[in-house]
Amino acid sequence: MTEMPPYLTVKDEEKNSGQGDSDTATDVDDWDLPLSFDKPRHLEPIKGAEKVEHTWRVKEKYKTHCVALVLCLNVGVDPPDVVKTQPCARHECWIDPQSLSPSKALESIGHALQSQYERWQPRARYKQSLDPTSDEVKKLCCSLRRNAKDERVLFHYNGHGVPKPTTQGEIWVFNRAYTQYIPLSMYDLQTWMGAPSLYVYDCSNAGVIVDNFKQFAEQHEREYEEAQQSSKAEGDSGTPVSNISYKNCIQLAACAAGQSLPMNPELPADLFTACLTTPVKMAMKWFVLRSRTRVAPHDVHDLIDKIPGQVTDRRTMLGELNWIFTAITDTIAWSSLPPELFQQLFRADLLTASLCRNFLLADRIMRSYNCTPVCSPALPSLASHPLWAAWEHTLDLALAQLPNLLRPDPHDYTHSPFFRDQLTAFQVWLDLGKWCAWRPPPEQLPMVLQVLLSTLHRVRALRLLCRFLALGAWAARAVLAVGIFPYMLKLLQASAPDLRASMVYIWAKIIAVDPSCQADLVNAKGHKYFLAVLQDPTVDCEHRTLAAYVLAGIVDNYPAGQEAALQGSMISICLEQLGSGRAPRRLAQWACVALGRLWRGYEAARGAGARDLAHEKLAPLLAHAAPEVRAAAAFALGAFVACAGAGPRAEHGTALDQQVGVALAARLPRDASPLVRHEILAALQWLVLIFEQYFIAVYVQERVRKSDRESVRGASSGRVDQGWDPLSDSRAPPSPHPHSHALVRSAAAAALSLPSIGFGSVYMKLWNTLTSMAREPHPQISQMANDIINYISNQVDSVGRAGRELEAGGAGAARGSSSSLPPSPNTRSSPLAHHDHTRTLPAGNRRAKGGLPHTISEDSVTIRDRDSTSSNSSQPSKRPIVSTNFVEWASSMFARAESADGAEAGGVAGAGAEGGAAGGAAWRHDCESRAHHERVWRYARNRSLRTEAAALRAARVSRLETQAFHSRCPLPPAVVLFHPYEQHAAVASKDNFGIWDWGTAAKLCVGSWRRAWGRITALAYINAHEHALLAVASHSGNLAIYRPSGSSMEPALVSAWRALDVRPAADYRPPPGQAVYSLAQLVSDQFISAEDKQAATKNKQSDANLVSPVGGGSSGSSGYSPQPPPTLLRWCAARRTLALAGRAPTVRLWDADSELLLTDINTECEAAATSLWRGSGHDGSGGAAAQQLVCGFGDGTVRAWDERAPPSPLYRLHDHHAPVLAAVHRADIYTMVTGCMNGEVRIYDTRKMCVTETVRAPAPLAAIDVHPLCNLIACGSVNQSISIYDLKGAALNTIKFHEGFMGARIGPVSCLTFHPLRCAMGVGSKDSTVSVYVAEARR
Repeated sequence: MTEMPPYLTVKDEEKNSGQGDSDTATDVDDWDLPLSFDKPRHLEPIKGAEKVEHTWRVKEKYKTHCVALVLCLNVGVDPPDVVKTQPCARHECWIDPQSLSPSKALESIGHALQSQYERWQPRARYKQSLDPTSDEVKKLCCSLRRNAKDERVLFHYNGHGVPKPTTQGEIWVFNRAYTQYIPLSMYDLQTWMGAPSLYVYDCSNAGVIVDNFKQFAEQHEREYEEAQQSSKAEGDSGTPVSNISYKNCIQLAACAAGQSLPMNPELPADLFTACLTTPVKMAMKWFVLRSRTRVAPHDVHDLIDKIPGQVTDRRTMLGELNWIFTAITDTIAWSSLPPELFQQLFRADLLTASLCRNFLLADRIMRSYNCTPVCSPALPSLASHPLWAAWEHTLDLALAQLPNLLRPDPHDYTHSPFFRDQLTAFQVWLDLGKWCAWRPPPEQLPMVLQVLLSTLHRVRALRLLCRFLALGAWAARAVLAVGIFPYMLKLLQASAPDLRASMVYIWAKIIAVDPSCQADLVNAKGHKYFLAVLQDPTVDCEHRTLAAYVLAGIVDNYPAGQEAALQGSMISICLEQLGSGRAPRRLAQWACVALGRLWRGYEAARGAGARDLAHEKLAPLLAHAAPEVRAAAAFALGAFVACAGAGPRAEHGTALDQQVGVALAARLPRDASPLVRHEILAALQWLVLIFEQYFIAVYVQERVRKSDRESVRGASSGRVDQGWDPLSDSRAPPSPHPHSHALVRSAAAAALSLPSIGFGSVYMKLWNTLTSMAREPHPQISQMANDIINYISNQVDSVGRAGRELEAGGAGAARGSSSSLPPSPNTRSSPLAHHDHTRTLPAGNRRAKGGLPHTISEDSVTIRDRDSTSSNSSQPSKRPIVSTNFVEWASSMFARAESADGAEAGGVAGAGAEGGAAGGAAWRHDCESRAHHERVWRYARNRSLRTEAAALRAARVSRLETQAFHSRCPLPPAVVLFHPYEQHAAVASKDNFGIWDWGTAAKLCVGSWRRAWGRITALAYINAHEHALLAVASHSGNLAIYRPSGSSMEPALVSAWRALDVRPAADYRPPPGQAVYSLAQLVSDQFISAEDKQAATKNKQSDANLVSPVGGGSSGSSGYSPQPPPTLLRWCAARRTLALAGRAPTVRLWDADSELLLTDINTECEAAATSLWRGSGHDGSGGAAAQQLVCGFGDGTVRAWDERAPPSPLYRLHDHHAPVLAAVHRADIYTMVTGCMNGEVRIYDTRKMCVTETVRAPAPLAAIDVHPLCNLIACGSVNQSISIYDLKGAALNTIKFHEGFMGARIGPVSCLTFHPLRCAMGVGSKDSTVSVYVAEARR
């Protein structure tokens, strides 16, 4: 938190609220002032989210289609090694074998076991083997493996009628006569079963089998390796030995090694099988046996076998209990197991997942009888998990109803409140933890997914799921890991309108986190669902936006998705959303992105878009108020042009591309957003690639024209200055004039095979746009433009080098068969081919392989043959020169956490380009956060300072001469600016700027400024009531917004653009240029203005800083003209606009919110603007004055406009005869002050617009300022003095240079300014010092 200065006492908020001072009645509350340049696009790099490997998909998912049921019961004969108690457990599959004959009993038990398994997987192929021999088991296993192929086979073994497994892991079967027990080696069983397999061992000492299984699996792998090595040694090229991996085999054993199965007569003999296949019945019996019932009567044990309903019918008791059991066991496993193990066991096929869930119940029940079930892979014991209590409570409530349900007149079944209670618990988790950015997922998450199966609670569950997904990408990954994906795919078939909001929101989150889900959506024809939502006018715009985002994800680099969307009329649907012109910002943005992704690399979609006039409907969006929409429209138009780059081109297609290119280029000078300009440049590159030969022709023509112009100039001067020739080969050493343009001559020779491009052509306009963007102050934008220009220049350079080699070797150019112009890479002839200025090649001068690469000739395909090929030919498509990440960055916003209030079901708040954690608005919803408390303190301090400053209007000001701060600067200061609330002063020289704490004399940060951007002439604080940004403007019209770091680090660049089109001075002569060694810089500077050249090359003219910033002073002995007039900058926080004026025919207003050119106010004056003032509304300029803009000019005139109706000035003043240095309106006292360079200061009464006072200050003046609150006028002279006057013209005091040891040291004044809220003045001098003077007693 910023520390308060000791002399600024912050009053209590209650005191401020009780003051009703009329002077502060117009005070704007800081809470109502919006922030500018604080969106995520300004605060973070524009790049997509990092790719994360998703683990929610089961990597090796197998289906269990074949089941072997091997029962070794030998009914009526007990095994020799087992001594059974009397009575003992007898029931097998809930059948008493002694109630039937042995053969009938065995057959009944086999059928019962099969029916129990069929409840979990009815489509599987079941084979029974009752009391089998070894050969029968082998035949059965080999047959099932053959049928299953690479899928999973289940082997269920019941060994209750045979001895226990041996220590070597052998199980027992019978001989043919059933007179002997035959051991069956697990090694042989592995060989027959193969992998993957699932084994269930229901016998005593079953853990031995699991232990030996691992040993035999390793033995199989060793034998495979030995077989491979032997085959290689023998050189055998026959059928390779197949490798079988047993890592995917799952084993479920009833007990550990050395343990016997329980023989409690109240339990079934196959207790383990009963738990696995009939878990609800077994759980109820065990629950009753333990006498744990509280609600149910104690005599319900016999009624358990008569539970009504079916397992598959959730409306019945049995079905609902099974549903609840599934939810509880799934939740226990999900919350306790590692994600990989959970995916392997509980998200495999239906039968495997069911058996593993039921195994948790078997582990709980059998442990109570001193048996420890074994699983491979190993599972921890979950018998004491807290959720088992919820299961037992559910059983208790169900058993209480059972007697009434089995009466002759049964009562209606009352459904369990289990899922309703779990949803409530989930909601409580969401409500109480909404301020936590990340925490472990709630235990109820798997249960929420189970609730989706019920239509009763589905809507509520989906809404809660939406709130959970709003917590961020980690929540979406957790939901995917728990298994929501198949549920959501099935719900796409539901047509209920109350599900749409939640469905589109959830799918938007899924696509944002895992874009690969697009394939599943297309396969399930889910794109039709979102197309229907998008075109439904009854659906609100937020959910249509989400639908557009999902569709954009479906067609993203996925040809099947593009084809499906095109067949679903996605283009017309998206254009319909844009056609009304009133489409919400986010909907328009994602409709454009969806169109762009659909067109990307899909030529059929471009044709459909052209028929629907998509380019004409997208063009108006380039002027949309939202930068994200403009960037999305530019992206879509770029994809529209690019998708036909490699295919044949028709005349109509070429005209469309040129139309799109002109529309894009026209928006660049009027758009300040780097986001938009990046996308426009990325779109224009495709025109350069498609019409490459025309841009090469433009480049060569300009190069030849420049060479001719320099030749004429060099002939008259005897030497050609190569320093600022952007088309000369400056990389080569300087050479005499006759040989210095070899590359130009080669390029000119190559130009004979290219069309001549006129200045009014589309290609010349686009080329001028690119060269203009190459001089932009934003580094990334200028780099992109230079990369595109470099691409063309490299093509010409390669031709020039080839031409020089041919000239040196005496090689002649290959003769062509025709003297006509070679065609362009498109199928039709050039649109300029029939113009009069088109050149033709005479025979013998046509190039062959030495021609321009990728444009005219190829090695194996002639030009006309290549042009006739289709887009499906082997010709590779053009690779992009530059790329952007706007779309990927905007997509990543949907995966971010949202604000607490924006996470309602189906809401889109925070899910677009302004949402996410970086949006800066989360503090508004968290009143306990540190950021909120800091802001409350900061706004209270600001209001207190404004209240104290209001008293300055009536206060009598003492002498303003106490020097409170003095420091030296690296260069003479050109601008000084006070922060209104912090004790900071920004100081700028011609090529650097910094911020000082003028109370402690500490330098807070220093920023560098490129000389090529011009000389710094103006500063402005933006968002001064919050964390302020610093706007820096140069005399060449460039403007940059910086975010000070608050430390010694260099401030971060937020945005930069050419904000004012400065006209060149007629009499301005730059100094001699120096050689530039970068061809890209030469090309980008071919249309550079003279003042830009001077600013970039004049690095040794330190005496130029002593020249007046508006043209005064001597030009020195160098013969150069004075420095150009400055660019002036003013910021209005209430309107969020920037005003710039200077050596330009207009005063330009920029909207900081939309980052667009707001308006151009025609100055109707040839002279440059030398002063600028704007009404802000909270400085006392109420009413119409709050909207006024007053500008003084170099010819001595003053003009004022109303920004709401700027075409004609409100008034004009012609009272001065020198450049006006100040024209300030004090609306609170109906006064305006104007002053000019010759020292004349006039004070006007604005009610009559007449002069009331005239002051003569010591001339020549360098700067004049008027305090916005105090009655003070300061006039700074180059004669080392500052004169202070009041608004009645009376001189108050003078600050001047004094001789002597104790005298004040003040150099020639270069700039001065008043503090907006304090009686303080900052002064910059040409002796490279800056000082602050305050009206305080001298200490």
